[in-house]
Amino acid sequence: MTQSVKRGESLGAQVARVLRQRIVRGELAPGARITEEALAEEFSVSRGPVRDALTQLSFEKLVEVQRPRGVYIVGLTHDDVDQLYSLRGALEQLALSRAMRVEDDSRWTAMAAAVGRMGEAADAGDHAAFVAADLEFHSQIYALADHPRLEGAWNQYLPTFTALLEVTINHDEDLHESSGDHVKLMDVMRSGKPAQAANVLSEHLDGARERMLAEIAARA
Repeated sequence: MTQSVKRGESLGAQVARVLRQRIVRGELAPGARITEEALAEEFSVSRGPVRDALTQLSFEKLVEVQRPRGVYIVGLTHDDVDQLYSLRGALEQLALSRAMRVEDDSRWTAMAAAVGRMGEAADAGDHAAFVAADLEFHSQIYALADHPRLEGAWNQYLPTFTALLEVTINHDEDLHESSGDHVKLMDVMRSGKPAQAANVLSEHLDGARERMLAEIAARA
């Protein structure tokens, strides 16, 4: 079946997003071979956007490009998940410590709005809206950190963590606990207690990591 893409944004980014979701969900198994020709036909695009998508996914270690043989799915192993979440933990703990220095209340309104949207999504049982608000919340930690290179590193891996969250959030039929975790994290950040905030963040990311590992184990 032909997979359609929208013409309002980068075609390569759209192709990468769909393939990334398939890989993280286990729909494309490790070792499977895909080709530029088949992908270009499926998405009704030229090979240029397909190459852009594969370059990005290769950077994310989700595929291995072996020209001229083709492209092979790498997928996610237990070690991959550990690496991704340990990287995120290192980045986000630094961002958190810097964000907590911000005293201007107006700069916290975007994070508070994201928390509000998470609560609304939890009430509605809307997982997609919750994912969007969740990622906005964490992106705001980096924005508050006032560290462009750190924020850039987060943005590089944001597509990967988006795909991971889209999988792990489906483990939660009731989203209110996760929503409450974000309320707690924002509150301890605003209270100015670095050790407590670091512990809350660590527990939050460890929980996400464990859910993703459970997902991978279930596929074995």
